[in-house]
Amino acid sequence: MHKHGGDIYSHPAVVDFSANINYRGMPKEVERAAMEGIRQCGHYPDPSHTKLREAIAEREQVRPEQVICGNGAAELIFSLVLAKKPKRALIPAPTFYEYEQALHSVGCEIRRYYLKEEHMFGFCPDFLGEVTEEVDLVFLCNPNNPTGLSVQPEFLHQILKRCEGCDTLLVVDECFQDFLEEPVSMKPFLNESENLFLLRAFTKMYALAGLRLGYGLCGSPKLLWKIREHRQPWCVSAPAQTAGIAAARDVGFALESRREIGEERERLKEELIKSGFYVLDSKANYLFFKGPVNLYERCLEQGFLIRDCRNYEGLSPGWFRIAVRSPKENDALLEVLRQEGRMQWQKQL
Repeated sequence: MHKHGGDIYSHPAVVDFSANINYRGMPKEVERAAMEGIRQCGHYPDPSHTKLREAIAEREQVRPEQVICGNGAAELIFSLVLAKKPKRALIPAPTFYEYEQALHSVGCEIRRYYLKEEHMFGFCPDFLGEVTEEVDLVFLCNPNNPTGLSVQPEFLHQILKRCEGCDTLLVVDECFQDFLEEPVSMKPFLNESENLFLLRAFTKMYALAGLRLGYGLCGSPKLLWKIREHRQPWCVSAPAQTAGIAAARDVGFALESRREIGEERERLKEELIKSGFYVLDSKANYLFFKGPVNLYERCLEQGFLIRDCRNYEGLSPGWFRIAVRSPKENDALLEVLRQEGRMQWQKQL
């Protein structure tokens, strides 16, 4: 079984740096809306998610009929793959595991494009050549998980054009876009391409991981219809719907969080580099870095749960990911990491 971040149930009484959730927590208005949704649980939730889709459409500046909601982005990934039933798919490595898991569930052949350390885990122009007429679907995570790196808009547009020419569906996971100072969303192409599906979620920015609420944006009515035909009708609970409506309307919280987390990310990154770690230039709410192979265990002994990335396809032991949390929590983890960094340098000497 693939291990994810956020396993506080196996490791109680830890500070969780392994899951990339906004440390500020759920906004009060969103929490109140979720409680109102609980009071509605004597009835079935709206299977069409009408008010929720309207609120999301207004926030994203798209049409409500271009919005589809789900029980987290992961549920939409599985529903999309089940509806599409691709025979061959292309995914980068390392990246979010659920793409591979969903593709395996329909017996899809997976082709991987390995992101290499010598290229700073970035995409090279040769990726375009990997998209052929034999490939039915391409998954891209932007910014990528676990690296936190983004694909530049010009290259994304080239990938989309290549997919259109090969009649390949391009699925871009934009779940961490809200944390970018300069978003690189593919939304402008929704109205002109039926080969594009965007994944979004309230999970990370609005701390709704336990409620489970994601959504997709797509310009293809046929594809959206097929997805709805391959899922159960009440996939989004009443509390998730009411919370999602409130979150969609609370843009100010996201802007303030982006600023605070961005400042803290840069400070945390700088301190990690000073301590001797090799750190990638992540732009999301987490950092990806290289350290001693036993760093996960050493941090856990000190009460900190970090993400050991060795089970990501394409990564060797020694790569880790940590969420950006509050300044106080970050300082406490930095003390542990500084000690480990010093020990690493001493061993090299």
